Amino acid sequence: MTTTTKTTTTEKAIIAIPMGDPAGIGPEITMKSLAKKEIYDVCKPLVIGDAAVLEKAIEIVGADLSINEITSPAEGKYELGTVDVINLNNIDLNKLQYGEVSAQGGQGAFEYIKKAVEHATAGEVKALATTPINKESLKAANVPYIGHTEMLEALAGSDDPLTMFEVKGMRIFFLTRHLSLKDAIAAMTKERVHDYLVRCDRALARLGVENRRWAVAGLNPHSGEGGLFGWEEVEQIKPGIELAVADGINAVGPVPADSVFFQALNGKYDAVLSLYHDQGHIAAKMTDFHRTISITNGLPFLRTSVDHGTAFDIAGKNIAESTSMEECIKLAAQYAPKFTANSL
Repeated sequence: MTTTTKTTTTEKAIIAIPMGDPAGIGPEITMKSLAKKEIYDVCKPLVIGDAAVLEKAIEIVGADLSINEITSPAEGKYELGTVDVINLNNIDLNKLQYGEVSAQGGQGAFEYIKKAVEHATAGEVKALATTPINKESLKAANVPYIGHTEMLEALAGSDDPLTMFEVKGMRIFFLTRHLSLKDAIAAMTKERVHDYLVRCDRALARLGVENRRWAVAGLNPHSGEGGLFGWEEVEQIKPGIELAVADGINAVGPVPADSVFFQALNGKYDAVLSLYHDQGHIAAKMTDFHRTISITNGLPFLRTSVDHGTAFDIAGKNIAESTSMEECIKLAAQYAPKFTANSL
């Protein structure tokens, strides 16, 4: 009697890629990325944008690619050499100037993201891998959001999404984001530290990370040395960590900021809670600028993003580096099978 063994393979996730501001490098780095076999080895990439702009980007980068216009994610071929595109046809090429702020660019970028969110919330795509948008173009189009995070928060109906960076296995969350340093320090209350550790830990769990070990970065030199160099650690940060530990979070700190990121990079911690914007950004980007990827947690779908801008100064010139976009798509594909949409 002969028996056969049935093997199963994990279905590749459909990753939606809104092409970003058409006057920036988004279309170029997307086409460069989708010319590479390793992207199709791990996922099914779907571009949401303007087909004419993407055709122009293919010409600029000299890629051997063709556009396949579709109306729904299920129609895609997802084959190397063919770029599946949901074409919103919302850019006038005669008016498009690379490197220039424009209302049509800002409106277009917003519409690509909006369409991607619609497909994600409908369960038709597993994740978003977003390209750069331009704040001035959004303003010119009267789009009422300053950036991706605020836009996704509103479109998805989420509350205070969490930003996480990942680079070479090091994960960094942010207690504060776009605040002046003075305002960020004022926001470093024990209640906020406690709340963020609990929610960030939940976010890591949704990404499939088990047995999570946390460190909180210090603010002052040597984490304040017990008040010698500042009292924030003593009065707010450490008490916030203690409240989180009481809730079952495996967290330590505050750990001096000049060592905590190195320790996380070498596996001592699964994630670090950075206290303010530049503290974590510098640590990640000095580790590897092009491979630092942003993940927005707290949404009903997974979202990764390049962590650079539209680079208007080099747009349309075929000199934009696509490594970050490639890593952005790959990280979305990596976490997609583990991601759980509902809060734990």
